[in-house]
Amino acid sequence: MKGKIINYIRAGYPGLYLVSPEEQRVDAEMKTIAQDLKYSLHVWSVVDGLVDTKKHTTTAANDPLEALVAIKDMSEKTIILLLDFHLFLQDPNPILIRQIKDVLQEAKTKSKTLIILGRRLCLPPELERELTVIEFALPGKEELRVVLGGIMESAVIKSMENEAREKVIDAASGLTTIEAENAFALSAAENKSIEPAIVAREKAQAVKKNGILEIVETKESLESIGGLDVLEEWLLKRRHAFGQKAIDYGLPTPKGLLIIGIPGTGKSLTAKATARVFGVPLLKLDAGRIFAGLVGQSESNLRAVIQTAEAIAPCCLWIDEVEKGFSGTKSSNATDGGTSSRVFGSFISWMQEKKAPVFVVATANDVSQLPPEMLRKGRFDDLFFVDLPNQQEREDIWEIQIGKYGRQPGDFDIVQLAKVTEGLTGSEIENAFVEALYLAFDSGAEGQGKEPTDLDVAGVLTEFVPLSKLMAEQITSLRNWAKGRARLATSFEQEKRGLRKIGI
Repeated sequence: MKGKIINYIRAGYPGLYLVSPEEQRVDAEMKTIAQDLKYSLHVWSVVDGLVDTKKHTTTAANDPLEALVAIKDMSEKTIILLLDFHLFLQDPNPILIRQIKDVLQEAKTKSKTLIILGRRLCLPPELERELTVIEFALPGKEELRVVLGGIMESAVIKSMENEAREKVIDAASGLTTIEAENAFALSAAENKSIEPAIVAREKAQAVKKNGILEIVETKESLESIGGLDVLEEWLLKRRHAFGQKAIDYGLPTPKGLLIIGIPGTGKSLTAKATARVFGVPLLKLDAGRIFAGLVGQSESNLRAVIQTAEAIAPCCLWIDEVEKGFSGTKSSNATDGGTSSRVFGSFISWMQEKKAPVFVVATANDVSQLPPEMLRKGRFDDLFFVDLPNQQEREDIWEIQIGKYGRQPGDFDIVQLAKVTEGLTGSEIENAFVEALYLAFDSGAEGQGKEPTDLDVAGVLTEFVPLSKLMAEQITSLRNWAKGRARLATSFEQEKRGLRKIGI
C-alpha cells in the first residue's frame, strides 16, 4: 500500500481519497511516505486546523474553506492529509466544491497532494473524476506480527512458539491494528499469555459491531446432516482446496455454492458444516443490512464486508436466504435510484473475479426472486437443490435428533417413524420430537416426567400439519424449476435403499 501511494504522489496526482477506519495507521504511514519522498506533511482537522508534523506548528484554519485557502499558499513538495473532510462533502456547498477544484488544479503544477481520509467513500459527482480512490487494506500478517511483538514486549512475554504465534495472527486477521493491539493486550491481562481463543472472541465482537457481518461459532459437521450424500461428497472432495499443497498443485480456489430448496431441509445446517469441513472460520452476512439510507453508505458497507472477508480469508461467507437481500434489484432504478442494482452488480463482480480464498455459501428458499445474473455459471462452482427428505434420510434425521436430545435411537422404531413422517422436513421432525419430549415430561410424575415413546411421537404427529401441505404449490413449482437446472443433493441410490427398507 505504501509503494502504491508513493507512486501516485511521484506521478503528480493532486488528490487522493483513502478509505480506511484506521486513522492512526494511515497517519503513521503518511509520515513515513513524506520522509521517504522528502516532502513536508500537514494534517488538517476541524479541531486542530493545519498542523505541520515536522515543525510542530499550527495554522488556525479550522473551517474547511479557510484550510483550502491556506493550502494554496503552501510551498511545493507538500502532502496535506485531511481528516474527516468527507463529512463536509455529504451535502457540499458550491463554493467548497469550486475551491477544492481550484486547489487541485494548483496542486498539480506545484507537487502538492491532497489526501482525504474517510471511514467510507462520500464523493459528490462533481469530484468523482478529480480524486483517485484508494481502499486502504486492513493490516496483513506481517503488520500484525509487529503489533504482536510490541504487546509481548510491553507485557514481558518472553517467547512464543512459531505455531502458536501463527495461530494468534490468524485469529487476529480482519482486525485493524488498534483492535488487534487491544485484543492482544486483553489476552495478556487475562491469561498472562496471548491466546488465539481470546483474540478470536474479540474479533467476533469487533466484526459484529456494524450488524452486517457476524462470525458464527459452529459445532455442526457433516454428521449433523441426515442424507444429502451427493452434496456431502462434493464438499469432501474440496476439503483440502485451501491448503498450500492445493496452491502448489495449481488448483483454483473454490468460489462457492448455491443451495436452493424447501425451508427446513438442512440448507443452513449445510452452510455451517461447510466451514467445519474446510477448517476455516464462518462469516454470516445479512445482505439486507448492506443497504442504508445515506448516499454512498450501501456501497461503503459492501466494500467493508469484502475487505473484512478477504482479510480473514481463508473463510466461508454464508448468505442465508440470499433472495431476500437482493430481490429488489430489478426495480432498483425506480425505487432507490439504482443503489440496489449497483451494490448487487459490485457483489457478483467480486464473486466472479475474487482471488482471495473466500468460499461463498448462499442459501435460498424462493429461486424465483433471485436475479438471473446470480445463477450464471462462474458466480458459484455449483448449484444444488435440496428436496424433502426421503425414507433413508428421514431415518438418519430421526437418529440424529433422538441422539441430540440425549435419548437412544434404539429405543424407537426408526423405520416406522420415518415412514409416518413422509412429507416432513428435517426441522419439522426435530420439532415433532421436541414436542413429544414436552408431552412425555408433562404426563409423568410431577417434576419427574417419563421417557418419550413411539406413542408420544405418534400423538404429536396426528395434529401436525407439515409445510409440504401448506406450500404444496410452491414446492411443486420449485421442483419443476430444479429439473435440469440444479444438481440433486441426494443420490437416487440412497433413495432406493430407503424404499427397499419399507418394502417398496
